[in-house]
Amino acid sequence: MSVSLESRLRRHVERLADEIGERHVLRPEALHAAERYIGETLRALGYEVSRQAYEAQGVDSANLEVAIAGNAAASEIVLAGAHYDTVPGSPGADDNASGVAAILELARLLRDAKPARTIRLVAFVNEEPPFFFWGEMGSKVYARAARARGDDIRVMLSLEMLGCYSDEKGSQGYPPLLKYFYPTQGNYVAFVSNIRSRHALRGVFEAFRTASAFPAEKLAAPALVPGIGWSDQLSFWREGYPAAMVTDTAFHRYRHYHQPTDTPEKLDYARMAQVVEGLARTLESLASAA
Repeated sequence: MSVSLESRLRRHVERLADEIGERHVLRPEALHAAERYIGETLRALGYEVSRQAYEAQGVDSANLEVAIAGNAAASEIVLAGAHYDTVPGSPGADDNASGVAAILELARLLRDAKPARTIRLVAFVNEEPPFFFWGEMGSKVYARAARARGDDIRVMLSLEMLGCYSDEKGSQGYPPLLKYFYPTQGNYVAFVSNIRSRHALRGVFEAFRTASAFPAEKLAAPALVPGIGWSDQLSFWREGYPAAMVTDTAFHRYRHYHQPTDTPEKLDYARMAQVVEGLARTLESLASAA
């Protein structure tokens, strides 16, 4: 793990959460500033950035996408994405500047990759309420368009809060019953999916465990279990694509979830960097010919 990766992750989170702050359609200037930062960072890495624009509550909104083209099975797609908006009232360091920072650094780590399948990295807009579940989520707009095009997305990974870790016993909470089967310490990264995506989840989890020694747990459960479907993977499930969330488990661990106190100094960038390095190798593995 390189110190430079830690510092870059920290810088992305500070730029989004400290300097730009809460970013949503009620603060369109901030939402657009976040979009510009993400786009400029990706272009500086040499990528061509595709902008999928639409209007949400009268505000110009956009998903941003880059691709590392496959060289043998290019029509098959492995996708990772994270949302860059926040709830009103929160600067959103962990939720979800951490996920966006991971996408930006995955783009850096993978830019010279030669995958068999195409890898797409996407920054989604408008995941948070009032758009979540019923509204025009950015990922909903994206997944719907992907299905209409006939995109062959083999798996989608939603990067949703990656910065909180603790070795303290009792630091990890769970929905009912799950506490009997999982660690009491919140020092791992979780891979979760609905039941339909369980086979894809198994492949993702095994690839990560092969690529990284970082502690990890997995769970395939009905989407009604609190937290299982609470991010952009939901949009892909609705379009019939296999998808999983990669997360520090959000409110089950992080007490600053959706609060004004979700600020950059709360995050563990050293462990976050380990997770991002593991995810880079995981994406390369998933994008290898099958």
